[in-house]
Amino acid sequence: MSTLISKVLVGSAMAVVSLFASVDINSASADELMTLNGIGKGKAEAIVAYRKNHCFKNINDLSSVKGIGSKIVEKNRKNITAGECKK
Repeated sequence: MSTLISKVLVGSAMAVVSLFASVDINSASADELMTLNGIGKGKAEAIVAYRKNHCFKNINDLSSVKGIGSKIVEKNRKNITAGECKK
């Protein structure tokens, strides 16, 4: 039961954070990316994997990740940023 409560609390905290802060697609964890509309575990992991070899120069570059199209980018445009590349 305590594991379930922990997951609910973490999920709730992530939801609150996503209301007030943008998600940086160049540095966000998979869990942070999953707070975005249309981004589940698989797509979040695909973003993190893509980032290992590429840098998102702008928000539109997110659609270069397999499985993420322009509709997902548009749904999240106000909630994402492409910060400094860490390469």
